[in-house]
Amino acid sequence: RLKELPTTLFTPVQYRNKLPTTDTFDYIVVGSSPSGCVIANRLTEDNQTTVLVLEAGMEDNLLTDVPALNPFMTLTDWSWNYDTQPTGDTCLGMTHERCPWPSGKGPGGGTILNAMIWTRGNRLDYDAWAKLGNPGWSYDELLPYFTRSENTRIGQLSGSKYHGRSGPLNIEYPPFRTPLSQEYINAGRAFGFREIDYNDPRTHIGFARIQASMKEGERHTAATAFLKPILWRPNLSISLNSQVTKILIEPSTRIAYGVRYINGPKEYEVHARKEVIVAAGAFGSPHLLMNSGIGHAEHLKSVGINPIADLPVGDNLQEHPGMHGLTFLVNKGVSIRLRQILENVVPAAATYLAKSKGILTSLGCEVVSYVRTKYANFTTPSPTVPDIELLFVSSGMNSDNGLLLRKSFGISDELYDYTYKPYNDRDAFMIWPMLLYPRSRGTVRLKDNNPLSKPIIEHGFFKEDIDLKTLVEAIKLAVMLSKTPPLQKFGAQLIKTPFPTCRFIPFGTDDYWECAVRTMSTQFHHQSGTCSMGTVVDERLRVHGILGLRVADCSIMPLIPGAHTQAPAYMIGEKAADLIMEDEFQNNVIR
Repeated sequence: RLKELPTTLFTPVQYRNKLPTTDTFDYIVVGSSPSGCVIANRLTEDNQTTVLVLEAGMEDNLLTDVPALNPFMTLTDWSWNYDTQPTGDTCLGMTHERCPWPSGKGPGGGTILNAMIWTRGNRLDYDAWAKLGNPGWSYDELLPYFTRSENTRIGQLSGSKYHGRSGPLNIEYPPFRTPLSQEYINAGRAFGFREIDYNDPRTHIGFARIQASMKEGERHTAATAFLKPILWRPNLSISLNSQVTKILIEPSTRIAYGVRYINGPKEYEVHARKEVIVAAGAFGSPHLLMNSGIGHAEHLKSVGINPIADLPVGDNLQEHPGMHGLTFLVNKGVSIRLRQILENVVPAAATYLAKSKGILTSLGCEVVSYVRTKYANFTTPSPTVPDIELLFVSSGMNSDNGLLLRKSFGISDELYDYTYKPYNDRDAFMIWPMLLYPRSRGTVRLKDNNPLSKPIIEHGFFKEDIDLKTLVEAIKLAVMLSKTPPLQKFGAQLIKTPFPTCRFIPFGTDDYWECAVRTMSTQFHHQSGTCSMGTVVDERLRVHGILGLRVADCSIMPLIPGAHTQAPAYMIGEKAADLIMEDEFQNNVIR
């Protein structure tokens, strides 16, 4: 790999990326999201089936493989760089009071810039999907699809039937961890929490090292796992830098027969013999459907689009809201700081390139903990289900002197300078509370009838007061954890400089923390639910009222699971591929 560096650092992977040489394929997959990559892989296992993948983003390269760069990928062209509408009572510490909402744009979709955290959620999350009238989507029915993708390389889990070992996607522990991570787990033990395998459905409350989608210390994306190994298949075509602008639907028969897309300055059409499969994510998929005439009829008319199917596309936006920025200073050099990396960049790069080890293999997040607050009885179906995830991060908001991390979160100059700048370059860690089962919902709508305009995203955070109060309880638990003997070994001290928006509220009170959450509101790239199963698609992911059109990504989730959504996204792709092949077989029998 050291020999490859000079020529491959900025050299794209060769996808045989070109415009299609034919205008008709059996299947067109819109978006190389995790679900889209899986579907393309599985369908082309039949060498008689032709598949075209259209991806709006550009090629990946060696930089996108470096785990430690994940917070900064959101500032690049590998992200759609969406943001939310100002509300006046959320995202108050962000520039223009807009929360940034990154979304992957490139081979692998969100897996090109996410934190690689591999969690599935609770078994009752999926049983709830089935109970809503979606047969085939219970946990027991979905477990084989979860494990089908996995190649778990964690020795402690080798005997577990809940982990796959022969799939294309590698799951492992990140090679690098700071001394802080084990002491955080020990802090959990001081509160009576066990160390768990959070992907074992028998136990979901406790603390754990992160299982990550990595291979030998590198990011393992959906494209790396599912597309690159099969680029030789003659029945697979991939066109990057190709943004689909419209699904072509025959008005009289309501059959989807192809798509229109832009590559460079030109517009093209390509046709599907069998199906168009939309896997563009929880923002991209509803955006494309609405631009194609599928959505709320009145909304479509208001922006000058003729409605073809009146469906609640763009409703039910769900996310795990939380708070970034809860930072604790420590008195020993045990955290990750930008200066530390820069001063040792040559040996760090050499260690990474030669051995796939060292600080560049860090995710930033090292431990997750699943806990129940006093509100859990109102928001979860069972005492075995947590309502909060706490993410332990081995650096502080101050650890790079405000150069990059706070920009990736959209934090304003005023807030950073007031609250964090006095602590620049100090060793620190963060604990991020994440709400697993929000009651609040948002929407995605069109700005106008230009398919290249970004959608209008109303996040809806904290419309339901219980969401806010649950996060306040999580923050108080995080502060208590910092005071346990394991973390006091490092002199852990919460930064108590208030946020400027909250400086007139007594620090540490519930009212202060409510203000803090409204100031440092955040999402975790887990957008979902906007083409919901039941209301927009059926249990086989077919769009209601339109033949030959499916949606297969996190937008189909009727309820967000208590999980980082990449593992469910792969599962949806595996399940969708089977549904597509089953329906094709049935159609052939009928013919």
